[in-house]
Amino acid sequence: MTIPQIIACFIFLITLGVILSERVHRTTAAGIGAAAMIVVGTEMNFYSQAEALQSIDFNTLGLLLGMMVLVRLLEESGFFQYVAILTGKWSEGNPWRLMLILGTTTTVLSMVLDNVTTIVLIVPVTILIADILGNTPIPLLMAEAMLSNTGGVATLIGDPPNVIIGSAANFSFNDFLTHLAPIVVVVWLVALFLMKFLFRKELDQAPKNLEALMRLDEKEALKHPGRARKLVIILAGVILLFFLHNTLKLLPATIAMGGAAVGLLWIHSNVEETLSHLEWGVLLFFVALFVIVGGLEASGVLKMLATGVVELARSNLLLASLTLLWVGAIVSAAVDNIPFTIAVVPIILRLGQFDVMTSPLWWALALGAGFGGNGTPLGATANVVTVSLSEKTNHPITMRMWLKNGLPVMLVTCLTGSILFTLLFEWMQTP
Repeated sequence: MTIPQIIACFIFLITLGVILSERVHRTTAAGIGAAAMIVVGTEMNFYSQAEALQSIDFNTLGLLLGMMVLVRLLEESGFFQYVAILTGKWSEGNPWRLMLILGTTTTVLSMVLDNVTTIVLIVPVTILIADILGNTPIPLLMAEAMLSNTGGVATLIGDPPNVIIGSAANFSFNDFLTHLAPIVVVVWLVALFLMKFLFRKELDQAPKNLEALMRLDEKEALKHPGRARKLVIILAGVILLFFLHNTLKLLPATIAMGGAAVGLLWIHSNVEETLSHLEWGVLLFFVALFVIVGGLEASGVLKMLATGVVELARSNLLLASLTLLWVGAIVSAAVDNIPFTIAVVPIILRLGQFDVMTSPLWWALALGAGFGGNGTPLGATANVVTVSLSEKTNHPITMRMWLKNGLPVMLVTCLTGSILFTLLFEWMQTP
């Protein structure tokens, strides 16, 4: 390793350690780490301020901001309270049934929508249900985030790394469904029942306020039915445009921000009041994290890791694919899975120029990046949003809680995925 690579790793690991310790707020820790990466990178001539700005994924930030605005407007109308009461009555307050209903809904939505969008929509409903029942929302929230990450692997548009892989490898929507969906279905079931075991104590608790829930009238919870109808129409339009964004050549951020603007205009909302309730700390945290990971990429650390993995492809393609799956999972648990995917893509493409069968490497990369995101709160954008929203409740998700439950889910899903990948290896070699 070169000196810039060693220093970049040192800054990242120190920042990650401070975040994991929870002694300093994650946004503050990430901000200091980002500043250190820029200063050191500029002085050592491997990472400039311009490159730091270019490393920020404004599409992700815009998508988050736009959806946050729409969610806040829906909250003000009472829509989430309405859905929460209906869902709670349907489940009869049974925690396991709630996890099954909400987890399945989240997974299905994550297969056709961005994971972040799904989480931003489903988490407020979950928190309200748990609050009404008097139970902790932690098992439900963590299950939703992890099942969202797992389910998103099955389709081309379900997870950002899949979009990158599909574009580079020229894979279609059906290619993802036929190669990855069978694996994801099995892994999803394993993850669901593993979480039932991990959260068995919380799921065995009877709801404290079931009678109060059954007496509630969901129609009365809808404070502004007219506004809710307008916002649901806007949300449906935004979701439809998400499906068509490649055809229309519109970024998801453009669609989300446009939907937020239309919502603010149509219902004549108090803009200052709405904006004051947004999770600005989450957005700033992502800005800092993008800058730090950009420094790792600029120093060549991520490319070095990726190169070491795919060099195995020349001698043992199955071993190289499985190694890429696990390295991708481990790196994606520590940093966001998008930068690692971006670093690996050109290397796999280069191998293809030397007549190396690259299809298994692409599928292994998608599985590792998707399943690895469950390992820590930093592994996926959906995780960070979930943790942040939980901090508004009386039961915030801590780093220790996530590591205690998320790491086992990551390890078991990666192991299950590896076994299925090996059994289906011949099929994985087809385009």
